[in-house]
Parts: sequence; structure tokens; C-alpha cells
Amino acid sequence: MRKITAVLIGAGGRGLHNFSPYILQHPHEIQLVAVAEPVEERRKKIQELHGIDDSMAFSSWEELLDKPRLADAAIIATMDYMHFVPTCRALEKGYHVLLEKPMSNDPKECLIMGDMAKKYDRVFSICHNMRYTNFFMTIKKLLDEGRIGRLISIQHNENVGWWHMAHSFVRGNWRNSDETSPMILQKSCHDMDLILWMAGADCTKISSFGSLTHFKRENAPEGAPERCLDGCPVEEQCPYSAIRLYLSEKPLWVARVISMDQSIEARTKALREGPYGRCVYYCDNNVVDHQVVNMEFANEVTAAFTMCGHCSVNGRTVKLMGTKGEIRGHGEMNELEVFDFASQTREIIKLNNEAGGHGGGDYRLMRDFVRLVASDGKLKGLTEASISVQSHLMAFAAEKSRVEGRTIDMKEYVESLRREIG
Repeated sequence: MRKITAVLIGAGGRGLHNFSPYILQHPHEIQLVAVAEPVEERRKKIQELHGIDDSMAFSSWEELLDKPRLADAAIIATMDYMHFVPTCRALEKGYHVLLEKPMSNDPKECLIMGDMAKKYDRVFSICHNMRYTNFFMTIKKLLDEGRIGRLISIQHNENVGWWHMAHSFVRGNWRNSDETSPMILQKSCHDMDLILWMAGADCTKISSFGSLTHFKRENAPEGAPERCLDGCPVEEQCPYSAIRLYLSEKPLWVARVISMDQSIEARTKALREGPYGRCVYYCDNNVVDHQVVNMEFANEVTAAFTMCGHCSVNGRTVKLMGTKGEIRGHGEMNELEVFDFASQTREIIKLNNEAGGHGGGDYRLMRDFVRLVASDGKLKGLTEASISVQSHLMAFAAEKSRVEGRTIDMKEYVESLRREIG
């Protein structure tokens, strides 16, 4: 396999902590030759790690893509609302593209990018890393082998840990759908994609219910200040305390997001001045903290999906029911149970925990993208844009159903979007 070159557009959390490490660990497969990132501290960090000269470091994606094509591939990890234009430009320039999810906050842009993938015949992969986890790859293999006969129905839960909900969807970047995207798209487009993959047919109808119930001003404890560091009387009892989440000696991964400098002093300053120090009841969030989605597929498979941001663990659980048996899975435990109706036996499959983010999914995603680019698009990947468009549209349709209070016919929905595109 030939070695490929790549440029990185966006050096935030995903660019710096997920894509960059793989490149550093596999210098015989891929080399990062340029970076575009408006935050100087992040840009300099990527330069330092990858030995990138100042002449190949840019403060904007426009500067990078105004240059003649610099590499084989472009890894685009900007904020969601900034995906569409640089992706189109990169494809037009001749880059193979790996795009962070969601593809776009606009369903019409998703359709257009899917069309562009066909037009330019380039590798165009979306970061649906959950398809690449050992957990879901094993489930798909069991389904394809017919272990439970014909698949009839799917129950799929996304259990969003209480701390993750508070960090990303109350205080953080994806708290407000007016600025970014609705919860079902931002957090659960992975799940729409997984359900579509497992169902094995096009989604025909979709309906959804949900709301923001807890993280609202009227639920704030009496006397709670706007910021956790301003002497909150219930700080020690509050599970969402910014002090507990970000200033402990061994904090969760969320602490590295609030400051490049991980000293206590720098993190404290970030909480005093930035969004992550706010009380969860006084933020400008509007995304739901719980939502359910019901789906029907062309092969008569039905699916029920639940997302809830009030869970003790952060992970996915699934139950697949077939004509000959059922599969139960717990993503956090990395364990599957296969029950056979005829023999009345249960097989427990304990899967290995693999290195890399998202249960090894990030690692496998990058490895597959490198393989696809090295083949100049002759091989097929699991998360091609042409496939991902449908799961994104399922998420948009689910939100439309939730807001409008009606069932959405997917064929009619896509046709209406096509008419708007013209």
C-alpha cells in the first residue's frame, strides 16, 4: 500500500486528539503536510507534532484551499456549520475527503454533497466511527450470517452520560440548535446510521417525540449563582458542578476541551471566563435532553430508538429480534448475548476492548480511509457519503416530526428537498 499525504482543516478536539494521533503512529501510511486552524495555539501544536513549516500552516481553510492541491486527501474537522463549503471546494480541487459528522446542519447541503461525491468520483467518507467498532461490526456479522433468522425489529438506546450531556449539550458547543444542530443530528446521527445499517433497507417512515425537560432556569436550586465558582450553596451536592467535572486531580476527558494548558490555574481561569463554568440551569441551551424515534423500513423491519441524557453510563445498548432468535448487546460492557429459539441456548460473546477512541472505531475509520485513498477510490468503504446522506436525512426527518407532531414519509420528504434545491 502506497503512503498517502493529507491536510488537516480544523485542529480542535477531533482534529488534535483523534486524527492527529493516528497519523503520528502510522508514519509509513500517511503524512500530514499542511494545517488550517484559526486558533494559533492549536495550529502551532499540530505544526510542532507533525513538523509542518509555517509556509504550510494557515489561519483559515480558504487560504489552504486557494493553493494548488497540496496532498492526496483533506481531513475536514471544522465546526458543523462550516463543513459544506470547504468540502465542496476540496472535492473540486481533487482531494479525497474525510469529513467529520454531521455532514451539515442543512439537509439540502447533505444531498448536494452526496451528489458531488458521485460527480467527482473521489473517496468521500463520513466519520461514522461506530460502524467500525468491534461491537457493531460483530452484530452486523451475526445478522448477515442469519444467526437470528430474518430481522424483524430493533430496539436501540443511546445512553448519554449525565456528565457528557452537561458538558457537550448544555454548556458546550452543541447546546443550541439555532447555532449548531438539533440533538438527534449532532449526537444521534451515529445511531440513525447504525440502525439503517442493521436494518439493511431504506427507511420509509419516521416519527419522533422529545423535549428539553431538566436543564432549564426554573429548575435551578434556590440561591444558585450563574457560575459554579461564585459560591454556589449546593455545589457539593450538585452532580453537574463544574468544579467537580473540570478541576479534580484526575478529571474526565472533558477537562482537556476547556483549555490547552491543563494546569489547575489555567482550567480555573477557563471556568471563570468561558462557557464551561456556567451553572447548567442558566445556559442558553435548547436541545432536547430526551427523545424517542420510531422507524419503518422497506423490508418491514421496525426500529425504536431512545436517546436520554440522564444516564449513569455513556454508551449504547441494543436488542435485535429475529424469526429464529435475538441479540442483546451492551456497548459499555462490550458484550453480546445471542439466544436461539430452537435450541433454547444462549451464547455470550465477550469482545476485546481495543485501543483508540470510541472502542477502536476511530482507529479503524482512519485505517480504512487511508486504505481507500491509497487505492485511488477503487475499494469501497463502510461510510461513504452516498450512504451517509440517508441516515442524516433520517435525523432531519425525526426532528421535523418532533417539532411538527406528525409522521414523516421519507420519500415525500426527500422529494420536497430536491424541489427546493431545484
